[in-house]
Amino acid sequence: MNSIFLIGMPGGWEWIIIILVVLIFFGAKKIPELARGLGKGIREFKDATKEIKKDIEDSSKVEEEKKS
Repeated sequence: MNSIFLIGMPGGWEWIIIILVVLIFFGAKKIPELARGLGKGIREFKDATKEIKKDIEDSSKVEEEKKS
């Protein structure tokens, strides 16, 4: 049953080929810039989700206080 989920996952050689293709297309100088951009995007997404969670918790606390 677990093998059903792993069918689409690349193995060891596939990762090496993917990395080589990325190096060929983007070059070694562009990869750090791409990684920084990806990191900034992930950080902004995490910050946004934390803010949304905080807003939901705050609004639920306000609703509980109104009921009391």
